[in-house]
Amino acid sequence: MLIAAIAAFCVVLLVLAFLAPRLSTHFQKAGDKPLEVGQKAAGSAPGKAGDWLSKPFGKSRKAVRKSGAAGRKGRSKTHT
Repeated sequence: MLIAAIAAFCVVLLVLAFLAPRLSTHFQKAGDKPLEVGQKAAGSAPGKAGDWLSKPFGKSRKAVRKSGAAGRKGRSKTHT
């Protein structure tokens, strides 16, 4: 369920970044913040468990950043 929610957020962010690049940065930060908190909390687990538990949050943060950047990059290519 969480994977579907993050995938849907990435698609919405991609479209928003293409249509309104400046506005999309606020939404990107809003989506990144809860994932950052989850990654920090999961990373505080002892030993290797902390690394394993924080990895999905890190991958999700990377996906959010990449989808926003891809939308803004696509927008810049169409207007030059």
